[in-house]
Amino acid sequence: MLIRLLYLGFKIYCFIFRPVRMGVRIVMLQNDSVWLVRHTYLPGWFLPGGGLKRGETLEQAARREAFEETGAQLGAVSLMGTYTNFVQWKTDHTIVFICKDFSITGSPDSEIAEMKAFPLNELPEDVFSSHRLRLDEVRAGKTAPQFGEW
Repeated sequence: MLIRLLYLGFKIYCFIFRPVRMGVRIVMLQNDSVWLVRHTYLPGWFLPGGGLKRGETLEQAARREAFEETGAQLGAVSLMGTYTNFVQWKTDHTIVFICKDFSITGSPDSEIAEMKAFPLNELPEDVFSSHRLRLDEVRAGKTAPQFGEW
């Protein structure tokens, strides 16, 4: 309940201050399946990821977020693309990485309600819309760096 109230407070903050934010997402692929997470404060399934911390590189943020949200240690990562959206009174720039070399050695933190690997051709109905678009691009073989709307 507290996390939901904090999320509501964040939405009010965005309405007033119109922030510009940068975040990362990681497409974690193994055996034609992708790992997705369900948050405790939002409905649906998402690619693991989150915002950058001060002094952190994009790759460091991707590795940290993957570990926090799935318990995964990432090997080599590659850039899939850079995407932007202007939803909910904020400007979000999201850098998407692909990782096929990882091992899950820990467990997700308390903000994650569930994590699960889904076959790329059998994604759940409630995958967040922009994440579904990125996964559709992966299925279509578009893994070179791209730029577009999130």
